[in-house]
Amino acid sequence: MRWIWIDKFIEFNSGHSAVAVKNVTLAEEHLHDHFPGFPVMPECLMIEAMAQTSGILVGQAKNFEEKVILAKIKRCAFFDYVKPGDTIKLHAEIDTITSEAASISGRITCADKLIAQIDLMFSHIDRNLAGKKFPKENFVFTNTFESLIQRVSISNDCGPAEPEQAQ
Repeated sequence: MRWIWIDKFIEFNSGHSAVAVKNVTLAEEHLHDHFPGFPVMPECLMIEAMAQTSGILVGQAKNFEEKVILAKIKRCAFFDYVKPGDTIKLHAEIDTITSEAASISGRITCADKLIAQIDLMFSHIDRNLAGKKFPKENFVFTNTFESLIQRVSISNDCGPAEPEQAQ
């Protein structure tokens, strides 16, 4: 089972930055246990949402040809709670990207209030320095992840944004 922690992308600047949104609802079962009587979105799931937003940004920069995995949380600080009914925005920006890895600066906001700052490192695992072999198929970027960016215009340095695809 894959859990997707973002609902959609609202901005996507290929190879540079992306903004995704997540609507937090009381229909999500984990909120009933965290914490009973005071439901809030767990911080670990916000980190995962940022990792998914950033990982898709990094993967798309290489046309999803690389298997991208979260390698390290460089920095993480939370400043407020996220409650049912809130919509969070996940802002990800590529700091550096090489054939082996990528570094991302991220922040989460809710109604323009800073909720968290999360900086992440990703590895392109087929180019790992340990020489380990992985399956040829891309088990990281499935159709589910790729479909998240189909509804947003993707812009890049080479010209105008691609038109949105009709569903």
